[in-house]
Amino acid sequence: MNQATGVIFCLAYILGLISTAVPWGRYAILALGIAVAIALPKLLRKYTKNSVQVTKKRRSRQKENALEAPLDAREELSLLEILPRGKWVWAVAGLVAFLASVYFAVRSPQPAIDDISKLIPAVGNTQEVAVTVRGRVVSTPRLTRSGRSQFWLETDLVSEINGGEGGVVVNRPVSGKLYVTVPLLQATGLYADNTIAVVGSLYKPQPPSNPGAFDFQAYLAREGAFAGLKGRQIDWKRENAIADVNRVNSQAAAFWESSGMQPSKIQAMRQRIVRSQLSQLNVPEGPLISAIALGKQAVDLPYNIRDSFVQAGVAHAIAASGTQVSMVLALVLALTRRFSKQLQFSFGVGALFLLVGLTGFEASVCRAALMGFGTLFALVLNRQVKPLGLLLIAATILLLVNPLWIWDLGFQLSFLATLGLIVTTPPLMAKLDWMPPAIASIVVVPIAASVWVLPLLLYVFSVVSPYSILVNIIAAPLLWILSIGGMVSALAGLIFPPAGSVLAQLLDYPAKGLIAIAQYFSQLPGNSVAVGQVSVFQLIALYSLICWVWIGGSSATSKVQEVTDRRRKEEQRRKPEAVRGKNQEKGKGKKGKSRVIALPSFSSAWILPLALVAGISIIVLPAWHVQSSLFQVTLLATSGEPVLVIQDRGKVALINSGDENTVRFTVLPFLQKQGVNSVNFAIATHGHLGLSSGWGKLLERLPIKTFYDNNAPKQIHRGSNQEFITAVQSRQGVYFPLETNSTVDLGSTRLQLVNAEIPVVEFLVGNRTWLLVGEMTPEAQKKLAATGTLKPAQVLWWSGKTLTAELLGAVGPQVAIASANEIDPETAAQLRQSKTQIFWTGRDGALQWTPAGGFKTTLESEENQTSFL
Repeated sequence: MNQATGVIFCLAYILGLISTAVPWGRYAILALGIAVAIALPKLLRKYTKNSVQVTKKRRSRQKENALEAPLDAREELSLLEILPRGKWVWAVAGLVAFLASVYFAVRSPQPAIDDISKLIPAVGNTQEVAVTVRGRVVSTPRLTRSGRSQFWLETDLVSEINGGEGGVVVNRPVSGKLYVTVPLLQATGLYADNTIAVVGSLYKPQPPSNPGAFDFQAYLAREGAFAGLKGRQIDWKRENAIADVNRVNSQAAAFWESSGMQPSKIQAMRQRIVRSQLSQLNVPEGPLISAIALGKQAVDLPYNIRDSFVQAGVAHAIAASGTQVSMVLALVLALTRRFSKQLQFSFGVGALFLLVGLTGFEASVCRAALMGFGTLFALVLNRQVKPLGLLLIAATILLLVNPLWIWDLGFQLSFLATLGLIVTTPPLMAKLDWMPPAIASIVVVPIAASVWVLPLLLYVFSVVSPYSILVNIIAAPLLWILSIGGMVSALAGLIFPPAGSVLAQLLDYPAKGLIAIAQYFSQLPGNSVAVGQVSVFQLIALYSLICWVWIGGSSATSKVQEVTDRRRKEEQRRKPEAVRGKNQEKGKGKKGKSRVIALPSFSSAWILPLALVAGISIIVLPAWHVQSSLFQVTLLATSGEPVLVIQDRGKVALINSGDENTVRFTVLPFLQKQGVNSVNFAIATHGHLGLSSGWGKLLERLPIKTFYDNNAPKQIHRGSNQEFITAVQSRQGVYFPLETNSTVDLGSTRLQLVNAEIPVVEFLVGNRTWLLVGEMTPEAQKKLAATGTLKPAQVLWWSGKTLTAELLGAVGPQVAIASANEIDPETAAQLRQSKTQIFWTGRDGALQWTPAGGFKTTLESEENQTSFL
């Protein structure tokens, strides 16, 4: 089997894993393999025959030209000439792709018969079940945004089931993985591989209830978990658990005493390094240095610093990647350069294993470690390293070990960034050969990596950071200092902690500088631009353009230049100066007649500009078309204040914001997926300032052009509104107070504040009237209905609490929507009796309404399915 065949088999395996994105993908890839096996060999033979005839004609015409002799001696093979002609190769490739999809299905996690998630009732799985779960910790505890500690637990036994189908059960053997969160102090002193018992509430994760929200259920499924545990406390007592766990696992000393919990050797080494780096530094500088040296899994970096790095486009700096691997490998080879190659190989492999263990076996580090191992192996055999082939082999090996990594974002970004560095850096460096190599690399490396990862980032996050490349160029010197210094201090801290502390202290000011750069650019206006939802076809089109530029532009140009330079040097050695000048004049203009075949039919100088225009058009034109023609009302599923988004042909109105968590995890992701970069109208309908605390968080990311605030007396005082008014005006916004009976035109939508204190708000959306009613006592509802201020409305929007018959009779809704997890049973009965269609966000998720399609729910429910049928 030659190299081309091996490459085809590796690519077929990866393509087979990618085909699992669609249910029928495995059969389509098998059919494609059979079709290619039948048709492609004939086409390749025909192409080869024509190519040989063209070559003979060219040689016969140029036989007398001595200048072309060196070029003829080195025949360049095109991609089609390298491909194998045998039908069996393509048939086997199709079979490999099919088997890869089957292997992916086999390795995909599925709950076992005794999986702990089966204890939760299938109907009404939002119910929490009180349990005591015993098992082994399989990850290092991490700090969550809510201030709790999170870890993964491999379960063995479960006890004290309350609310399950079988009533109370004691010491039931179970299996499966759990996503566990506990109070921070409960997890102090807890390490991976410890066996513990956790008391808490068992729950099943739900699919995302809002468009663009994080799919927690899918995330747990990828990790092999199908339930979560909200723990209250960890039971450290030996007598409560050790006997039962030993009986199941047949393991001695399964439990440690609270005072006797000990980390593993690799965890102890990691702690030794981190403590030595943190001992003389403050937060966040100390954790940042540890994160750059060992990855963010090794230390809890404050979330505000993480967010700044992500928004500025330098999140890779705090993730374990190939940078650490390359530095460690270079250091080992430099220290062992006087040893034999076999000893260098041994020391290098040992260092790679140690680094992978310290960083936590992340996909990017494993990729870099495999490529480093290939480099060491080539060093021993005195073979030349082919980076592209090495990258392909590393990807194939990792996907053989864990095929689920094909859909891991870190794995995808790592390989795409490395591919960009391999294929894009050389031509860019050649273009900048007038600059010193060290400076040119600072400019080229961020560009080369960003070009290849940008389409994927747009597809996943729908956001682009305009300052990303500039920030990476500015921060590159500091990153190199911190990376090298962090690795050196980590090594010193592992050997002698005081020395590591002293070296880490020298990095204090570079760390402060990097943090200042990230925070500055993350707070600039326009630090992130939402482009809207990017489809799979747009993603494929963007990568096709990148490959076109790579193959048809830089590759062809560099090869033609290489052949021409070699021919010119040969002639300079053979001919005297006068004859050389004459021959060079004769040969001028024949550069385009190289055996290298470029894909485009026009000059490669036009490829890059055309690709840039086409790439921007692929993203901008569909987004512009959607924005300019869309009229949509979205009622988001929130746990507190009701939130409504009106998209009116390019203008966006946001009714309420919720708290900071609602803005961070619900409002902003939705607006980003919709391609919204500014809010035209923002209306705070509630007088509760505490409920609307998310407006400040929203202003940090998006400008608000016009803000309307309910001017009713605030029931939860935040001090003065002046600070918030200043924040709105600083982003070129205008602030207006709203009084009772005030009317606001929001494009084609009109809003009237019927009552500011309750509040009661009327919306005229198209030809439909929506009525938002705040929480009121039954007496207040009767009094409001008696005043006659309530007009009939097609859509009633309320909190899910009790509504009186008088209020329902005054409004007479056709559709009733509750922003709540549950609705009052009596109110629901009255609405059903009047044949009013009922929705509530706890069951249906977010609701979207369009004039043509009516109401659509995010989550499917039995009632909605029945109504639809």
